[in-house]
Amino acid sequence: MGVRKTVQDPESKLYRSISEVSDMLAVKPHVLRYWETQFSMLRPRKNRAGNRMYRPEEVRLLLRIKELLYDRRYTIAGARRTLLDERKQDEPQVELGFSEADRRLVMIEVKEGLRALLQRLKREPAGAASR
Repeated sequence: MGVRKTVQDPESKLYRSISEVSDMLAVKPHVLRYWETQFSMLRPRKNRAGNRMYRPEEVRLLLRIKELLYDRRYTIAGARRTLLDERKQDEPQVELGFSEADRRLVMIEVKEGLRALLQRLKREPAGAASR
């Protein structure tokens, strides 16, 4: 029996890997990389290892691109024009800057590290900590 993947809430994580996003959208990772070359507004961050990390707003944009291309049968150029027109019509949005997103990601990593350290300290005997 195959496990069926469901589309998760794009807001549930700060960053998602290309494999997570490709699973969510049911497209291959190379399709996402191609769309990145065709849609200038799609620019995922890359981590230190060079892997793409998609923010929730980029996941929403990818969902919209997939809808235009697959469901509405737009061409790449038509989808690009539609997205640009939609951006012009929308009121300016307050967007989370990279520096703020980086601070949030660092805070999450620090919290996870502290939790791991706390768990490790709880497992060690009381006399081992004083060495």
